Amino acid sequence: MKLSVIVPVYNMAGDGKLEYCLDSLINQSLDPSEYEIIAVDDCSTDNSYDILKRYAAEFPDRFIAIHSDKNLHQGGAKNIGLAIAKGDWLGFIDADDWVVPDYYEKLISRAEETGADMVGCDYCLTYEHSFKVGEIVHNNNFEQTGVMTADKYRKLLIETGSLVVKVYRRHLIVGEYTPGTRDKLDVFPENIFYEDNAVSNTWMIRSKHFEYIEEPLYFYYQHNSSTVHSISRKNLEDRMTAGRMIVSEAKKSGYLSDYLPEIEFQYTVLFYVNTLFSAMPRRYRVKNCYNFTKALGKEMKATFPDFQKNPYYQEKIHPEEKKLIGFQMKSHLLFYVYYRLLWLYRDLRSGKKS
Repeated sequence: MKLSVIVPVYNMAGDGKLEYCLDSLINQSLDPSEYEIIAVDDCSTDNSYDILKRYAAEFPDRFIAIHSDKNLHQGGAKNIGLAIAKGDWLGFIDADDWVVPDYYEKLISRAEETGADMVGCDYCLTYEHSFKVGEIVHNNNFEQTGVMTADKYRKLLIETGSLVVKVYRRHLIVGEYTPGTRDKLDVFPENIFYEDNAVSNTWMIRSKHFEYIEEPLYFYYQHNSSTVHSISRKNLEDRMTAGRMIVSEAKKSGYLSDYLPEIEFQYTVLFYVNTLFSAMPRRYRVKNCYNFTKALGKEMKATFPDFQKNPYYQEKIHPEEKKLIGFQMKSHLLFYVYYRLLWLYRDLRSGKKS
């Protein structure tokens, strides 16, 4: 079989989100015999699984519906799907997103033309269920493409792009694993958000040839229940866990020393910078924020003591954020008081209540 598409599903029945995603997959331009859709219900509490069973009954030639009795988050659902995936190529899609009808045909055709083992494209941010192209996000760039070199790996690690907006030769993800011999693989970490961040670097490093199509073929649906739009203590702690996994995975797979500046910067952004400036605004009301952010800064300093000297950090982090981080590295109390007073002043000036 040419392609397996894995769809983790959790409570996506509302507003037609799930059907819009699945219809875009069912109507792909590939021959129906060439691909399978493996939709894994992650113990939903709505009728998502009923919808999946309906598609499986209507399209038994290419649609497989699986129900997990335990909520394992997206990583666990993907691991279940990967265990039975037969495709030479593997793809993932979030259950609230969708793709153009020739999405997989275009990506795999580019791979077959060039010999690539990984192909990506751009995506479109959208607030409506349609194929109207809105804000385009360039998911990768042409400097990363072609037969991989050390410089291309560095460029890819700094801007990996979204994992779901790509297809992969199966060996990059599951090696020589024989489909159906296990109930679940352990490719992705389970029970956390940001599972993609924890593992995608290793796939990049395994790739020998990457190609990129500069077209928005994937539609990324923007709504309030999306993971990236949610701030909670669990969400923040999962970011930190994924950051730690980036480093441990690089150590285990033997590429940390070769790409230390890139891994250090990835960790700094995911584990520390994004977490710190998500936790600090009072409107999110993170419990015990003072001690939480103090411990965050302490671990950042212990893991990479010289992270502020990293060339990517110097180039890419906003000057105001660098200033605030400098305060925290010297004195958490100074940082915390300054930050609160700064935003109190800004709120008062804008007439808003924090």
